[in-house]
Order: sequence, then C-alpha cells, then structure tokens
Amino acid sequence: MANEIERKAMNGIAALLILLVAAAGGVFLFSRNVVEQNAPMLAAAGLILLCAFVSLPGFFAVQPNQAKVLTLFGRYVGTVRQPGLWWANPFLIKRSISLRIRNFETAKLKVNDKGSNPIEIGAIVVWQVFDSAEAMFEVDNYEDYVRVQSESAVRTLATSYPYDAHVEGERSLSHNAAEISDQLAAEVQARLEKAGMKVLEARISHLAYAPEIANAMLRRQQASAIIAARGLIVEGAVTMVEMALKSIVEKGIVSLDEERKAAMVSNLLVTLCAEQPMQPVVNTGSIY
Repeated sequence: MANEIERKAMNGIAALLILLVAAAGGVFLFSRNVVEQNAPMLAAAGLILLCAFVSLPGFFAVQPNQAKVLTLFGRYVGTVRQPGLWWANPFLIKRSISLRIRNFETAKLKVNDKGSNPIEIGAIVVWQVFDSAEAMFEVDNYEDYVRVQSESAVRTLATSYPYDAHVEGERSLSHNAAEISDQLAAEVQARLEKAGMKVLEARISHLAYAPEIANAMLRRQQASAIIAARGLIVEGAVTMVEMALKSIVEKGIVSLDEERKAAMVSNLLVTLCAEQPMQPVVNTGSIY
C-alpha cells in the first residue's frame, strides 16, 4: 500500500531566474566563440543551452486544494501540496489530483428492504481525498470507485432496515433518518478509506416505495393511522364516561341501577365515538 510522502520542490521563480541566467550565459558564450571556432567553448555553450532546454518541463504549478503526485520511472517519490509555481526533476511525471470537497449523488436504486418490500432509495455522499498516493495508485479510477462503493453501501443499508417500523422500538429508513445517515456514512467510509478518501457526510436524498406497491402501502399507512386515531378516541370516550358516572354518583343527581348505567354508557360511547353528529331524542316515558 502506497502512503503519501509530502515532498518539497524548488521555488519556481528562483529556478526560472537561474534558468534565464544560464541560457543568457550560454548564448553569450556561443556568440563570442563562434567566430574563433573555439570547439571546447562552443561545446560548453551548447551543453548549457541543452540543459536549459531540458529543464523547462520541470516547471509546474499547484493550484489551491490541489496536489501533484510525482513519479520517476514508475516509482512514487512524493506529493507536492503547497500552492504556487515549483520546479522539480524534469524527468518526473507530475499528475494532478484534486483535494476539494466533492458531492456524489447516487442514482435512484430499486432494492428490497428488510421486509422484502421493493423500494426506491438514493443518497448523497460528501467526500474528499486525504491521501493522494492511495487515491492515485490503489484503485484504477478513484471517482468511479466512489460511485460503485457508495451505491453498494446504500444497497446494503436498505436491505438491513424496513421502510416503516411496524414494531414499537424498531428502527426504520423513514423514521430514523439521522441514525441511518450516520450508519451510511460509516459504511461508505469503511469502503473508501483503503483508497485514501474520507467521507464528510452521507444522507438519504430519496426514499419511496416502488410504484407497483405504492398504492397498497399507502392504504396500509392510512389504515394504521385510522386504527391509531380510533384507539385514542375510544380511550378518551371511556375516560369521559367514567368521569360522568362518577360525577353523577358523587353529586347525587339521580340514582341509577346497573341497567340504566349500562344504557347510559352505551349512549355516551356511541355519541362520543361516532363519526357523524348524533340526532337528539327526547324520552318522555320510562325505560321500564
């Protein structure tokens, strides 16, 4: 595994001045000795000019949040991270790699959740290169690697949780977004770390049932909501009936036997739990 080695390069401005002075000296030496046909001096002038020409590819610029990975004849020799104009061995191959924070959004993936229900899910991964050597040499293309591994992590996560929680205390994709996002980030980080990249954030950007079961699941959610609401209504109605009977007994408004209490409870529960408003009925006789 290749680990990043930070390398210092020669200041490009200073190297450029030295190169210009050397080139000017070579031209001066050549022009002075060309008439006299002084072979050794002409050879020296030619060598100086050749060295100056060969040194030109050694100049390179590093932009902010960018790094240059240097290799010499297939061997990694270091990375220059500091922005500016630099000069290094002209035979070094200098490959640029971005250190900027980048976003990647997966496609809308169709997978089965923990309950084998087909769902559509997508995620956004915010990532950054932190080791240029690993990103450059451990994988063929680190951007494609991010895409493939992120989608694989999303699929793995989606199959580990249900879309909706049907058991109290169960974690689900739709109701535990923060926890699921943290786990997704950890899952993607475990896959990208070996390639010199770190995940800054990961979150689900799209979550829905697949179209073929969307209507059925919507009816199921509506039924669950109705049942929950009915439970609250019945619980509240029973409490109100209990309070009414207790108040009547304590205040001595009327003495009720068990049959009249049962009739009163029945009428109150029907009135309180009915969806439609009740029509008043005036009782002018006795129930006996």
